[in-house]
Amino acid sequence: MPQELPGFYYDAEKNRYFPIKGPIPGSKRTSSSSSATAQKSVSNPNQENNICKRMRIRTAKMLHIRELDGNLITSNKGRCNFQEEYRKRQASLPMVWKYEKTDMIADGALEQINVDAHTPGGQMGTNVLLTGSMNGTLSLFEVGKVGQHFDYGVKCMPDHVWPRNIENQKESSKEPGNIWRPLGASVVMPSSVSSIKMLGKHSPHTIDDGSTIQHALITTLGSETHGGSVYVLNLVEPLDLNPHIFDLKRILHEVACFSYTIWTADCNSNGNQAVIGTNLGALLVNLENGVSSWVCRSKSDVLSQQFDRSGNIVLCGLRNGAIATVDLRQKQEECSARLTRHHIPYPAHKIFEHSSSTGRKFTKQWFEVKGNIDPSRTIFMPSSISCLVSLQFYDQYFLASSMDGSIKLFDHRIIQRGPVQSYEGHVNSHTRIQLGVDPSERFVMSGGEDCKLRLWSIKSGELLFEDKFSNSIPLTVCCTRTERISAGQDERPFYEENLYAQNHSWGAWLGSQEGLFCLHWS
Repeated sequence: MPQELPGFYYDAEKNRYFPIKGPIPGSKRTSSSSSATAQKSVSNPNQENNICKRMRIRTAKMLHIRELDGNLITSNKGRCNFQEEYRKRQASLPMVWKYEKTDMIADGALEQINVDAHTPGGQMGTNVLLTGSMNGTLSLFEVGKVGQHFDYGVKCMPDHVWPRNIENQKESSKEPGNIWRPLGASVVMPSSVSSIKMLGKHSPHTIDDGSTIQHALITTLGSETHGGSVYVLNLVEPLDLNPHIFDLKRILHEVACFSYTIWTADCNSNGNQAVIGTNLGALLVNLENGVSSWVCRSKSDVLSQQFDRSGNIVLCGLRNGAIATVDLRQKQEECSARLTRHHIPYPAHKIFEHSSSTGRKFTKQWFEVKGNIDPSRTIFMPSSISCLVSLQFYDQYFLASSMDGSIKLFDHRIIQRGPVQSYEGHVNSHTRIQLGVDPSERFVMSGGEDCKLRLWSIKSGELLFEDKFSNSIPLTVCCTRTERISAGQDERPFYEENLYAQNHSWGAWLGSQEGLFCLHWS
């Protein structure tokens, strides 16, 4: 069975894929009536925004029609796939809680990791949430059931914030438990925490088969007096959360320090190498011995990075809006002077926009970058790159957001043709905001400078959710499964069985200066 590709449809008779004709869903339309309709959809988050909602088919009715007609729901107003529309309906109705006593702890970086921990009842697996703040605080929170065995540390309780009125009391029973920060589980770093990543996160069985992540990569931004640093948090041994024993500093090891600003970082699938984005380019760091080598040099800061699944290619998102594809299979150079020099031409529209904004002719037609880069595969977003996310099920695709509010989906195979999908409604002008992708890779979410959270369908570009429940920008996001899929279960992204099983339940953590938020979709 051929897999679904966003932006394409499969013709069984011709045995090949064809691009979807017409305007990209979510893109700007020329018709005034179409524009008014699109604007109305964006401005009113509660408006019905998919075919089945426009047909006013309630979930019970959808189930009834499915039993009679199968997955394809048809009417004189359109047709849709039952499973896809059911999942969209679920994604448009999240439950959101805010945790008390969590302000200013997760506005820099955020990651959930599965670890082993000692408890009075013996060793057990649990989840911990690593949070990094702009003020330099690194904290560890236990989000499983280990904390119920202890009566020390800081317990943070959830407070329901969305939907504002819960009509069905049964829904409120899904409230998440308390999170717990043990004594000694907070460290003040030399500067702002700029990234937290699981080592080996791209391995296809890292999360879903129940294996335990053994290390976490942590970087600091740097300050006026010293540059950024790279750390590894060692989680090989089970955590002993006894207040007289546990100390986060003891399992946090500095791998390397630099005289540069470290904006971002990512690690390969083996977990032995990391690439860091600095104000001078990208460095490849051996996490075992701290040895580093330049893979990309540019006068434009590297603000976002993403390894591909193979670990051979890394995407670098630059401040000037360029996304460069760097091949790491060539021998790396400790001296940047030996890197291959390239002159990358700016696109015509970028030159025109710059000239218009400054009121004078923009004479620089290109920028210089060094490294093992194919200039023909370098693309541009309208503004500085805010975030890059590679899809794992469809590893030829990646999402990119820029600081003008653009969010696009690209295909490596046809990258020069531009994006295959666009996502409208995002609000940004100058802020580095993370994108979050759900475990099944059907949905993408992001906070905005208007303090709203938005969620889109990756495949169609449809805006499914838009609402404000925080008074500050949701800057960081970490999507997780609320129930693990057992080993050996079908790993396809589009599940065909048991829509109501707990395996389809997923959630997300959001971090803003106001606090830590937990979102849940059933």
